[in-house]
Amino acid sequence: MKKRHLLVVTTFSLTLLLYIDRVCISAAKGPISDALGLDDKQFGWVLSAFALGYALFQAPSGKLVDKYGPRIVITSIVTIWSVLTAVTGAAFSFVSLLTTRFLFGVGEAGAFPGIAKSTYSWIPLQERGIVTGINFSGSRLGAAFAMPLITWMIATFDWRNSFYILGFVGVFWALVWYYWFRDKPEEHSSISSTELDYIIANRQDKTIKKKALIPFMSLIKSNSVLLAMGQYFSSNYINFFCLSWLFPYVKERYGLSMMDAGFHTMFPLLAGAFGNYFSGYLVDKIYNKGNWKLSRRVPAIIGFSLVIVGLMISLQMESVQGAVIFLSLAVFGADMTLSPSWSYCVDIGKENAGAVSGTMNMAGNIGSFLTALAFPYLADWTGTTDTFFYVGAILALFAIFCWLKMNPQKSLTV
Repeated sequence: MKKRHLLVVTTFSLTLLLYIDRVCISAAKGPISDALGLDDKQFGWVLSAFALGYALFQAPSGKLVDKYGPRIVITSIVTIWSVLTAVTGAAFSFVSLLTTRFLFGVGEAGAFPGIAKSTYSWIPLQERGIVTGINFSGSRLGAAFAMPLITWMIATFDWRNSFYILGFVGVFWALVWYYWFRDKPEEHSSISSTELDYIIANRQDKTIKKKALIPFMSLIKSNSVLLAMGQYFSSNYINFFCLSWLFPYVKERYGLSMMDAGFHTMFPLLAGAFGNYFSGYLVDKIYNKGNWKLSRRVPAIIGFSLVIVGLMISLQMESVQGAVIFLSLAVFGADMTLSPSWSYCVDIGKENAGAVSGTMNMAGNIGSFLTALAFPYLADWTGTTDTFFYVGAILALFAIFCWLKMNPQKSLTV
């Protein structure tokens, strides 16, 4: 297997692990709430604490990736979040769980900026879309399999031991990454000269130079970065719903058992994985036909349009099967926006790909933070969970407007 393909397998496994660890708390909502005496609003704050920590440390962790490289940074953060996954199993109160999940979010913050920087160094430009799609599909497959997996683990080992086991797996992964990966293909002793020549000849910059890091305040003054942040905020509003409230929403609205809810909530997440594959393919297909700008815009605009259609029709469904079908369409669309979003950040960020993607992801996870709170609070204020989905459709319209103005070929001006 070519070394860049092995890299994709490895980063795919990272996103798989990352999202199993992230969404297992949603699948464990019932036993955790019973053990610690939490109501829905308190559990919403637990979910949002993760998103807040994750959002606040996106830009700093992206800059760390640019400065020290993804080998050291990814090893460190996977170790940190895995330890905190295990610590989640030892929570004894609302405050201890809230604090642990905030720190867990901080620990996970550098994962995708690290993957973005690895992509910039290792992956030729014409392969960037499908590689990004594969990596993000791991996040959806991890979330999908986490639902039935964690419900089974809880039934077999109890919820605390389930978190201990997941923490051990993560530390093992970090050791493997540190042993195998190198920040640049030029530094990898076992890569063939043929593959190395191919990567260098076809990546965005033929030589990777160490350039001055862009200050954060300068980044958020860039129109290109602000547009990326705005549309990604909208995307994460729906994506984080799937990782936080989808399981309890389906379970409670349709009166399902834990195992039935785990089974049904797999399908929107699996649809998200296929959305990533299709979008990544479409990004590269359009790019290889000679239109760099449309290769980013078209998949994203199609995706946000499907979000609107899927959300609105799902509200009209009376059966869980009908609702899941159209929620799956919405999630398929939301995940179609990920490959063009992260490809766009690498396009305009270049040597600062970690910082640019981290800044975009910060905005997205502010959306996640608000999502975790918006779902229970909007339901309480308006008397229906439907309001949450109407807000999601409005945000998708806003995101389409952003993409009509985004240009991946425009130099990053700050």
